[in-house]
Amino acid sequence: MEIGMPLNYSGGFREAADELLDFEAAGLGIVMMPEAYSFDAVSALGYLAARTERVRLASGILNVYSRTPALLAMTAAGLDHVSDGRFVLGIGASGPQVVEGFHGLRYDAPLGRTREVAEICRMVWRREPLQYAGKYYTLPLDAEHGGSGLGKPLKLINHPLRERIPMVLAAIGPKNVALAAELFEGWQPVFFAPEHAEAAFGDSLAAGRAKRAPELGELQILVDTTCCITDDERLRAKVLAGVRDHVALYVGGMGAKGKNFYNALAVRYGYADAAAEIQDRYLAGDKQGAAAAVPEDLLHQVALVGDADHVAKRVRAFADAGVTTLNVQPIAGDHAGRVATVEALAAMAR
Repeated sequence: MEIGMPLNYSGGFREAADELLDFEAAGLGIVMMPEAYSFDAVSALGYLAARTERVRLASGILNVYSRTPALLAMTAAGLDHVSDGRFVLGIGASGPQVVEGFHGLRYDAPLGRTREVAEICRMVWRREPLQYAGKYYTLPLDAEHGGSGLGKPLKLINHPLRERIPMVLAAIGPKNVALAAELFEGWQPVFFAPEHAEAAFGDSLAAGRAKRAPELGELQILVDTTCCITDDERLRAKVLAGVRDHVALYVGGMGAKGKNFYNALAVRYGYADAAAEIQDRYLAGDKQGAAAAVPEDLLHQVALVGDADHVAKRVRAFADAGVTTLNVQPIAGDHAGRVATVEALAAMAR
């Protein structure tokens, strides 16, 4: 496995970029730039391309609604060029809270749109004239679909550095996981629990892999997690409390009843009763009660928190479950401690 890291720039992006150089020297393999409704990820990734030399750079994630497929492809080709072939295009459907609430776009057909976006991106990178007749995207847009009829099937002017830029799909729903295994170089789940991964994702991964083209290679699995390597029990408890709040927020509050992907994942993991209680309490405004309802064993499965021996065992558990990249948020008392955490994880993963 390799070690990745989401870039946390809440304290200032330039400061975070300065610190990234130390993580790169410590063995960090990939950094993922988030984009929800903060600063855009693209300008930040261009800045990182100029500041770094070896670490791969990924969007984590760009939603498939707020940019056209062609713009996603153009952006990826540009970032791949300025980074000398180090870019990874991470995309996902996001959710209605962001897509409809922040962008004012209709959140519909995430599965079908994602498939068409991936297909169009690869056409752009191969410099094919864009002639595409999909259910959600028609290129050129003709009069039948609301266009003027003046559009032409254009191809990318520049020659991309690579005609196949790696794409990673962030997904946890069964159909989207199958799509990732079928059509993408990588799959990025959230709240990945190795002990329950086969039950939750096994059938979907198998269905997707059965349709996978050989040129895609083996499916890369990039898992988000939190890591704190410490003998201090009080610090462990504090970190796990933060993980508990994070799980409660997503399982309880990221969506309405029947429309929460993270709640459905907890159910597939076998925590149906806990998932219902977390959601009921969270939506009723009882955030503390929702957090208290998060099962203790689930926290220890999705996070790497404990002494060095415990964390090393958990790293092996992730590897045994097929994970190829641990995308880690390192927790320590200072920057040097966080760098040491990444260095230790890189050694454990070898």
